[in-house]
Amino acid sequence: MTDSRLPFLATTASTPYDGITKLPVYVLLDNVRSMYNVGSFFRTGDAAAIEKLILGGITAYPPKNQISKTALGAEETLPWEHHWDPVPRLRELRDAGVEIAAIETSVKAVDLFDWRPVFPVCLVFGHETDGVRPELMDLCDTHVRIPMLGRKHSLNVATAGGVLLYELLRKFRMLRT
Repeated sequence: MTDSRLPFLATTASTPYDGITKLPVYVLLDNVRSMYNVGSFFRTGDAAAIEKLILGGITAYPPKNQISKTALGAEETLPWEHHWDPVPRLRELRDAGVEIAAIETSVKAVDLFDWRPVFPVCLVFGHETDGVRPELMDLCDTHVRIPMLGRKHSLNVATAGGVLLYELLRKFRMLRT
């Protein structure tokens, strides 16, 4: 019997995820301008237990107050690295057998819910308005789009990150059962 006076902790309700200590997913943020979006990725990445957050180009990195404000300490718990030029790092991941997936609405993009990722995966998110740079797109094995049924054609990058990470967690969990 549970004591209703005790606070509910989401981490204690995660029994269906026992045995998943890491989600085999990397996230590359390239030239993401908003430090609040970066902080949100830290927090969501920590919540989904991703392998690492890779920050590229002009993307800000800790310590920064705007990152900390939305990360709420996740910048201290989630592994991360920064590269002014992330192309060599993306090549390293690809050479190590990591599927590289651009999150972009391109003519080659597959619907997120139809995508059959091969873990481990690296999700590549680009600039909030310009998208993923061509030199990074060239290194991607897959292009993935989130279904957009309304009049707008994109989501905020941090929101898109949350959608992708939790769909990958769902798919990874299904592979394990």
